[in-house]
Amino acid sequence: MGQLYLVRHGQASFGSDDYDRLSDLGRRQCLRLGEFFRESGIVFEAALTGTLKRQLDSLASIAQGMQMAPEAQSWPGLNEYDGDALVAALNPPPLPPLTSDAGARAHFRLLREALLAWMEGRTQPQGMPRHADFVAGVRDALDHVRAHHEGAVLIVSSGGPIAAAVAEVLGVPKATAIDLNMRIRNSAVTEFVFSEKRHSLLSFNTLPHLQGPAHAGWITYS
Repeated sequence: MGQLYLVRHGQASFGSDDYDRLSDLGRRQCLRLGEFFRESGIVFEAALTGTLKRQLDSLASIAQGMQMAPEAQSWPGLNEYDGDALVAALNPPPLPPLTSDAGARAHFRLLREALLAWMEGRTQPQGMPRHADFVAGVRDALDHVRAHHEGAVLIVSSGGPIAAAVAEVLGVPKATAIDLNMRIRNSAVTEFVFSEKRHSLLSFNTLPHLQGPAHAGWITYS
């Protein structure tokens, strides 16, 4: 059976004018993950990533840590949803600023509500696909892996697509898919094993590369 490693991007720039940019810590998280893959003897026969800057830069840092560059393919279906558009579709602005803890908590509470509304078809955020089409883009990536690969494959994406992939494999309710999404940590690894017929979940949201006191304070969620 093949093995698929789904990695969430490193810490981005939450609360800034450009979220789609890795922080210095985000780069270090992914560099360390690449080192872990190299130390573990894992060699990827292919890599897929979305087209967002934080995803591409995460893959580049992983490759740097591995001291090799797996064959990479851009896959727009692995791009994240637009959180601001989701929230605005259900809660018109102005919204609480993200510069405070209270503002951040309010943002994620609104995002959870907005995700459910989008999944249920009650809203159609500007510039975004229907939720069914979003999931189909993720499913296409999983199908591609099964159809074309037999060994280890790397996907670098974001919390939304990874949660959608896990929800697809497990067949969980929409609310559970949102819970999965909200818990995925930066640079976390989720593993599937796959055959020609299906994917099966092996592990979820693990950080084997950030264990021990040397990496205290490296675990982030945004």
